[in-house]
Amino acid sequence: MALNYMAVAAINLVAALLSVPVIAAGIWLSTQADNACVQILQWPVIALGVALLAVGLAGFVAAFCRLPWLLLAYLVAISVLVVALACLAVFVFAVTTGSSGHRVPSRDFLEYDLDDYSGWLRARLDAPGRWDRIKACLAATPTCTDFNATYATAQDLFTAAPNRMSPLQSGCCKPPTKCGYTLVTPTYWISPISATADPDCAAWSNEEAKFCYSCASCKAGLLQNLRGEWRRADLILAVATAALLAVYAMGCYAFRTAKTDELFRRYRQGYT
Repeated sequence: MALNYMAVAAINLVAALLSVPVIAAGIWLSTQADNACVQILQWPVIALGVALLAVGLAGFVAAFCRLPWLLLAYLVAISVLVVALACLAVFVFAVTTGSSGHRVPSRDFLEYDLDDYSGWLRARLDAPGRWDRIKACLAATPTCTDFNATYATAQDLFTAAPNRMSPLQSGCCKPPTKCGYTLVTPTYWISPISATADPDCAAWSNEEAKFCYSCASCKAGLLQNLRGEWRRADLILAVATAALLAVYAMGCYAFRTAKTDELFRRYRQGYT
C-alpha cells in the first residue's frame, strides 16, 4: 500500500512540474511589448499555471501523508484545471485564425487588414478608451525607433522581407502603401497631392508620438503580432493539457489501486 501511495505522490509531483512551462509561457507573453500593452492572455495563463502548481503540490502532500479525502479533492481540482486548460487552448486557437498578411505592389514586406481577424479580438481593441491606452503604450516602445534605424534607404525598406519587418512595424510605423505617400525617411513621408477617402491615409502623422498609431492598419499589425505569439503559447498549453490528461489517468488508477489495497488490508485484519 505504501508503494502505491508513493506512486500517487510521484505522479502528483509530475503534475506540479507541468505547471512550469505554463507559467513560463504566461511570463514570456508579458515580456513582449505588444502583449504588455494589450494585457489579455498572459494573466489567465499565469493564473492557471499557478493554480496547477498549487493543486499538484497539494496532491503530492496528500499522497505522501496518505490523506484520501485530500487526494479525492485533488483529483476533482486537477480535472477542472485540465478542462480549463483545454478550453483556453481551443479558444486561443479559434480567435487567432485569420490572415497572415498580403503583399502590395513593388514591395516585399506584408501589410494587414483589420477585417481579417476575429471579431472577439477586434472588440477587445475597440472597447471604450482602450485603444487610446494601447496606442500610447505602443508609442512608448522602441518599435518604430528600431524601424527607422533598420532601414537606411528606400530600397532597404521596400525590399524588406516579411520576417525582417514585424507586423507591428508594418502597420504602425509607416503609412499604408495604398495611400501613395512619398518616402523621405522610413518614418517621414510626404503626403500625396490627391486626397483619399481612406481614414488610414488621413491618420498618418510624421510626429513620433502619432505615426500611424490611430490607423486600422496599426490595429491589424498588432493583432497579427499577437496571433504569432499567442499561437506559440497555445502550443505549450495544448502539450501541457495532453500531458495532464495522461497524468490524471495514471493518478486515478494509482489512487484506486491504493484504496483497493487499503480495503483489502482492513478486510484481512478483520479476520485475523
